[in-house]
Amino acid sequence: MATITDPSIDNWYKDVENNLTFKVIAIEDNGDNIEVQYLDGDIGSYDKESWYNSTFDFIEEPEDWSAPFDEMEEDDLGYSDMDIHRRNYDDISMDEWLDD
Repeated sequence: MATITDPSIDNWYKDVENNLTFKVIAIEDNGDNIEVQYLDGDIGSYDKESWYNSTFDFIEEPEDWSAPFDEMEEDDLGYSDMDIHRRNYDDISMDEWLDD
């Protein structure tokens, strides 16, 4: 059985033969490379030929699609610590603040 469904970004698919669930996250402009993220969080890619020669089937978004990310806290991403993103303005002279 070959894949008859076209890849579409943000849609979920199941590789029936290998029992893998994944989401298409990017497709090159020429359509030759399809980047996917598996349910376990790993990233992979397929070329157009291997996509259509595989056993992929369109599925609904899995209920547990965020399972690989459940243990992550907001602090793990480094976005909540504003000190690391702030410029040290103590080292700037007054001339740098004034317009020319």
